[in-house]
Amino acid sequence: MVVLRHISVAFSAAMAAVGTTLFIALNLFYKRRVWTPESDYYTFREEEEERSEKQVLVLGLDGAGKSSVLQGLSGAGSRRGCRPTRGFNFISLHTPACQLDFLEIGGGEDLRMYWVDYLRRTHILVYVVDSSDRGRLPQAKDELHRLLKADTDLPVVVLGNKQDKPNAVSVPELREALSLSSVVDQRKLFLLASQSGSDGLSRTCGLQKFQDLLLTLV
Repeated sequence: MVVLRHISVAFSAAMAAVGTTLFIALNLFYKRRVWTPESDYYTFREEEEERSEKQVLVLGLDGAGKSSVLQGLSGAGSRRGCRPTRGFNFISLHTPACQLDFLEIGGGEDLRMYWVDYLRRTHILVYVVDSSDRGRLPQAKDELHRLLKADTDLPVVVLGNKQDKPNAVSVPELREALSLSSVVDQRKLFLLASQSGSDGLSRTCGLQKFQDLLLTLV
């Protein structure tokens, strides 16, 4: 069993590494193109001028709703179901100021140990927390503070997801549970609320407000 577990961990790490390499390769190959959601599919649209690319790393425990957040940002809405991410997901959003490249790494135990390795290429960290899973909030806090210690300058946006669930903690309670008040004042850290599903951001803080915040941080 121990051998099988080591093989599983190694395989998951390899998948994440391959995913990151593919992500970078796609960005280089389509250097002057962007993903634009139209109907039920994506098309490439040529940019009229060169735009800077900023990477947004999306992390959080498994089941926090990271993929749903990306789905909402992509404009896919609720047309597609989300499955637990075992490796990575990514989307690129075109804005007038720059191109935002969102890279999600799975939140399983076998991948969390590699999260820190991805901070070096990142401009913003989006950390998604399941507000309704009270039992795992201490673990979510520990993982968040591990990332905060690994990079003391990286801007962070914490999304308190699933606020519409009956057992969800409030935003002030979540701030306390994650010990965000202990973070130094100089740190760029924001806490936003979101509801379940791919349209959760739209129903709470708003997609435009979320994107505007990211653009101010990059």
